[in-house]
Amino acid sequence: MNRRTYYAPHGGHPPQTQLLSDRAVFTEAYAVIPKGVFGDIVTSNLPFWEGTRLWVLARPLSGFAETFSQYIMEVAPGGGSERPELDPEAEGVLFVVEGEMTLTLAGERHHMAAGGYAFIPPGSDWQVRNEADSPVRFHWVRKAYERVEGLAVPEAFVVNENDIAPNEMPDTEGRWATTRFVDPADVRHDMHVNIVTFQPGAVIPFDETHVMEHGLYVLEGKAVYHLNQDWVEVEAGDFMWLRAFCPQACYAGGPGPFRYLLYKDVNRHPKLRLGGR
Repeated sequence: MNRRTYYAPHGGHPPQTQLLSDRAVFTEAYAVIPKGVFGDIVTSNLPFWEGTRLWVLARPLSGFAETFSQYIMEVAPGGGSERPELDPEAEGVLFVVEGEMTLTLAGERHHMAAGGYAFIPPGSDWQVRNEADSPVRFHWVRKAYERVEGLAVPEAFVVNENDIAPNEMPDTEGRWATTRFVDPADVRHDMHVNIVTFQPGAVIPFDETHVMEHGLYVLEGKAVYHLNQDWVEVEAGDFMWLRAFCPQACYAGGPGPFRYLLYKDVNRHPKLRLGGR
């Protein structure tokens, strides 16, 4: 299987001669955060992380993401954290897009390079350290795990995308495929973080309108997305947030594949009281 490449931001600032306007869009139904906004001025820091900065792509917020947060982490050589997650009820997914790092999970060390994926259950004992000579950049998706009486919490695992065969969508001749890291029928999981791949010219041939909230980070390629009756162009490095029930479809523009990292909440009853359980 071909090794993949992934877009990762490097920060910096555009020159003073650059036009101000860009493709950024923020609406009640969706948002597009283009790669051009990931400059130094919009980075954040976290407690107990050394040699680290991050771009916050999504956070729970009225009128924005409701079920998850997502960061792009940038950890310098020697940097990392012995206390990365301070919320004992938070589960997480790490996905490496550039560089390499060591994830220590329940005392076991895992080397993670580009394409590396880790699922971390709530309450886990884990640490991250960049032991290489160049920065590592990775996505960190966090969600408050929704426990269900009678269901065990899913176990941790570490894999690499390059070792998993994508699942072709029916009736698409392989033009649309999803790399799934957990079994969709495993209802212990209340979120999926997958990779979706469209070959040049492939489409989502109808406006999907469903209960799942989405976060999409474009790893490779470009496309035109149909969001709530608006057409928007997206490319590698862009992030999209889609509210539950936001109509969505896309057309992959080529010349290469269009691929994105996709978050969605799954396998739980919708809450019947706003702000409650």
